[in-house]
Amino acid sequence: MIESLVGAVPSESTQQAVAYPALFLLVVVGALVPVVPTGAVVSSAAVVAFHQSAPAVSLLVVFLLASGAAFAGDVALYWLGRRGAHSRIGSRRLAKLRERAAPDRLEQAQARLAEHRVSVLVLSRLVPAGRIPVMLACLLAEMPLSRFVRGNLPACLAWAATYQLIGVLGGSLFPHPWQGVLAAVVLTVVVATAPSAWRRVRAPA
Repeated sequence: MIESLVGAVPSESTQQAVAYPALFLLVVVGALVPVVPTGAVVSSAAVVAFHQSAPAVSLLVVFLLASGAAFAGDVALYWLGRRGAHSRIGSRRLAKLRERAAPDRLEQAQARLAEHRVSVLVLSRLVPAGRIPVMLACLLAEMPLSRFVRGNLPACLAWAATYQLIGVLGGSLFPHPWQGVLAAVVLTVVVATAPSAWRRVRAPA
């Protein structure tokens, strides 16, 4: 009975064959449409990789896939924004996007972009809800795609490393992968929501 149950569990290679493409696809989609919790996805993948038979190799693959997918999604989104900004319909959409963006965040992003230029992109992915305002500020400033690419590459590498570290921490604390995944998701949610919660607490009544 036990042997039959063990045999029903997918092999490690089969799990990787499904998980790796899914990781890449989810992060790309999350970069294009910011509704997918990509940080939690990367952290969860890192937890599973940590418990593989060759964790160093698995973690390296997760890091390369996550950072590459984030970079591809960001560049594609910025390219679409640059292309659309020069069309009549695209300029209207850009104006609507500017109206929907939080004015204080957009102003901060524009000020930091004017002062620090490309280096602000590195921090934009690490700050919760900071990527879209900074990208919008880059579009409004008409930053060339080549300059955006140079700044976005280290940003995606730092982002992937940060959330993978959260996953490794969760995976090292618990013996079972599902426990580590749960811990990683909780940590990711805390990291993502803590700054906005702190601003609401400090805001005057």
